[in-house]
Amino acid sequence: MNPAAALLFIINATSGSHDREDTRVAIETALAAAGRTGELLFTPPGELARVAVQAAATARARNTAVVGVGGDGTINAVAQAAHAAGCAMGVVPQGTFNYFARTHGIPTETAEATVALLQAAPVPVQVGLVNDRVFLVNASLGLYPELLQDREAYKARFGRNRLVAFGAALVTLLTPHRQLRLRIESGGIVREVITPTLFIANNRLQLEQVGLPQASALDRGCLAAVTSQPIGALAMLGLLWRGVQGRLGEADAVSSFEFQHLVVWPRLPMGRRTVKVAFDGELVWMRSPVDFRVAPEPLNLLKPGPDVPFGDFGAGDA
Repeated sequence: MNPAAALLFIINATSGSHDREDTRVAIETALAAAGRTGELLFTPPGELARVAVQAAATARARNTAVVGVGGDGTINAVAQAAHAAGCAMGVVPQGTFNYFARTHGIPTETAEATVALLQAAPVPVQVGLVNDRVFLVNASLGLYPELLQDREAYKARFGRNRLVAFGAALVTLLTPHRQLRLRIESGGIVREVITPTLFIANNRLQLEQVGLPQASALDRGCLAAVTSQPIGALAMLGLLWRGVQGRLGEADAVSSFEFQHLVVWPRLPMGRRTVKVAFDGELVWMRSPVDFRVAPEPLNLLKPGPDVPFGDFGAGDA
C-alpha cells in the first residue's frame, strides 16, 4: 500500500442528492483530516461492475485500494473486481444489515468508516464462490431468493429499514412456495434433499445471531450449509421466530453442516437449465449444477486493527 496514492471510492449514485452530498462531505472531510487523497466515483447501478473493474486495475497499478461505498450490491461488485485484480479493498457500508462490515469491525457510519479505513492495513479474509462469482456474506437457492425479491419490492415502496425487511419476510413466508428437490454432493457424500431453501453462509455474525453451531466452521476455512425439512407456513414462521431468538439450531426441522466444496443439482422443469441464485442481496439466474466453494485466494480487506480507537462498531445494532 502506498499511502501517497489516492484511494478510489466507488459510490452507488442511486441515493438521493442530499444523501450523496452527505457521503461526499463525510469522505472528503476524513481524507483532508488525515492528509490523504481520494477519487470519488459516483456510479449508477448498471455501471458498477464496469467501473469497479477499471478502478481495481488502477488501484493495483498504483499500489492503493478500491473502496465500496453502499449496500450489499455495491460492496459485492467492488469485491468481485478487487478479488480478481488482487488489489486491496475497503468498505464504507450503507446497507440495511451490514453483516460483512460489522463482522470485520468496520463502523456503520460513513464518517467513522472512512477514518477507520485510513488507519487500516490489508488483511486476508475468506470469501466464497458460487459458480465462480464471489460472495462475502451468503448465497442461496429457493425460498431465500424469493424473500430477497419481495424485500426489494417492499423497500422500493416503503423505504429501506429493518422493519420493512422483516415485514417483507413475513409476507413471503406466508405465501405458498415450491419445494426444491436437490442432489447435493460434498466430500464424496451425496444427499438427496427436499427443502424450501438451501442457504450457504460465510458470515460468523449472521450464523451466531440465529443460533447455528457452524459459526466456528468459518475459522476452519469452511462454509456452512443450512436446509430445512418441507414445512408449512406456520411452522416456517416458527423457524423465523427461533432465528430472531438466536435458537434456530435447536429446531428439529433444520439441518446444517460445514464444507469447503459443494455441488448442487436442482431438479428443474423440462427444458430449463438455469436456477435463481441469491448472493449478497443480488439475484442472478445461473446454470445448473451450482458450485459452491471456498475461494482459493482470499480478499485483501482494509480491516481496522485493535488499536484503532473506535471500539466494537455496530455491535448494538444487531
